[in-house]
This record gives sequence, C-alpha cells and structure tokens, in this order.
Amino acid sequence: MKTRIEAYQNRIEAFLDRLLDPLQTPVPEMMAAMRYSTLGGGKRLRPLLVYATGEAVTAPEAALDRIAAALEMIHVYSLIHDDLPAMDDDDMRRGKPTCHKAYGEALAVLAGDALQALAFATLTDEAISPDPGLRLALVNSMAEAAGLRGMAGGQAMDLASEGKALSVEDLERMHRLKTGALIHASVLLPAIAGNAAAGTRARLSAYADCIGLAFQIRDDLLDVEGDPALLGKACGADQLLNKATFPSLLGIEASRTRARQLVDEGLENLQPLGQEADLLRFLARYIVERMH
Repeated sequence: MKTRIEAYQNRIEAFLDRLLDPLQTPVPEMMAAMRYSTLGGGKRLRPLLVYATGEAVTAPEAALDRIAAALEMIHVYSLIHDDLPAMDDDDMRRGKPTCHKAYGEALAVLAGDALQALAFATLTDEAISPDPGLRLALVNSMAEAAGLRGMAGGQAMDLASEGKALSVEDLERMHRLKTGALIHASVLLPAIAGNAAAGTRARLSAYADCIGLAFQIRDDLLDVEGDPALLGKACGADQLLNKATFPSLLGIEASRTRARQLVDEGLENLQPLGQEADLLRFLARYIVERMH
C-alpha cells in the first residue's frame, strides 16, 4: 500500500507541476506564489482518496488526474487564506513560511483566488469526459463542497465560534462542513466520473462522511500532542485562539475512541465492495493513526 500511495503522490505532484507551468503565465510572481504553496509538501490525502475511489469504481485515469488536481488546488487555496492574519494568522505551513509570509498578504490572497479559479477550469477539461453533463455535475458538486454549504461556510462558523461554548453536536456540524465537505467531494467526484451505481455512491458517501470527521478529530488531537517537526507547523494554536475542539469537549481518550468508531463505521460501508476498495480501507485507518 505504501508503494502505491507514493506512486500516486508522485503522480499528482507531477501533474500539478505541469498544470502550474511557470512558463505559461503573464504574472510570474503570482504563479511563483501558487507553486510555492501547492508543490513539494502535504499529505495529498484528497488526491489519494480520488485515486483510491477511482480504483474502486474503475473511473478513467485522465479524469482522476484532473479531479485530484482540482481538489488539491481548492484545498491549498483554503490553506493560504486560512493562514492569513485576518483568520488563523499562522506563520508556518508544511514546514516552511506561509504564503503571506513569503509573498505578502495581497499576493497570497490573489494566489488563493487564482488556484480556486483554476480548479474549476480544470474540471471543465474535455479529457475528463466527452459528456458535458458529467463535467457540469463535477463542477456543481465541487461548488457545493467548497462554498457556503461546505468548506467556506464551515470556516465562517469556526471563526464565529472562537471564545464561545459549543456542544459536541455543534462542533461536529461545523467540521462536517469545514473539513468533511472537501473530503466527501474527494470520494464523490471520482464516483461520478466512474458512473458508479446509486447504491455504490451512497455507500461511498457514508464512508467519506465518517472519515472526514475522523480526520478532523485526529487533527485536533495532533494540535494537543503532536510533534511540530512532523506537523510542519506549531502546536497549540487552537488553545491560543480559544477554539472548541474535540479534546477540549470530550477529552483525549474519548476523542480517540470517537475517531476509531467513525473509521469502523466508514469501513462497514465498504463491505459490499471488493478488494478494489482496499486502498480506501487503508486510508481510513491511516487517518486515525497518522502523526502529521
């Protein structure tokens, strides 16, 4: 599995490198900022989920490369913006200065904007499918995951919740949008591209909902007990911002238990799928065991 994961990580890195061609831009400095934040770092979890789902539903490889790249660019744009002083005000990301520290706030905002626009343009590429209806469905699903009812809405909820008491239910609702929506899209979009049956999509959707929340719980735990050298950023940021987290509401052991329960539930949804879904199973376990 590790060999396959490394192969997919190298594959998406190479594809993103070609997509963000420094020789094909009228604004070299902005492209440099986009490449700085996108290339050479990160777990690439969302692209890995795209490829893993593609294996499970036999989606076309050309479609998977473009869907994986689009999702990663949306993710990176969100990180660039989240790190800004107006939001989380972080200095380090993926083991190096954040985009606004390296290129200034204005260019960081624009680099994030451009990555988002390029992500949607990538989903319209005819190499994904000759069917414009299918490509439109991908764009629509991405917009839902990234916008008001997804990642951006969840981030707004997160900012508004600083210093406020939240219930566990409120926290889960927020993170199913902020973190879970894009992870869900990483499974849904390749299922759409592979024309997966309705029942298979429903099982994959349930799996993605579970691992998306488990991923956030593990992130919260790593902010408490993680190694900054492995994380590539400082720990303890949530406490400094007085944010509600799963460890602060449930405690560390109960948070670990909740994450494992979610992964077990997610794996149950994959039971009807064959060995083609083994990489999805591996990634679910990785989510709660990872150290960065």
